[in-house]
Amino acid sequence: MPGLNWDHTENIALALYEAHPDVDPLKVRFADLHKWITELDDFGDDPKGSNEGKLEQFRWPGTRSGKRGRNRVCRPGPGPWT
Repeated sequence: MPGLNWDHTENIALALYEAHPDVDPLKVRFADLHKWITELDDFGDDPKGSNEGKLEQFRWPGTRSGKRGRNRVCRPGPGPWT
């Protein structure tokens, strides 16, 4: 996942799941979520390029329909990030 940016929602969500497998993403503050994302080894985007809307996507990755909880992405193993 080299060069992750704010548009790589699914890849970032997987990296967050790997880094924080026991965390419920709905209980993470946006400030903490922003910090975790920008601290990912492969993250290469401008940290100031996010906003609350972009950060919300990482709580509900893969919801292309715009409806939370539907069309969620597949990932290996159980966990809350995707």
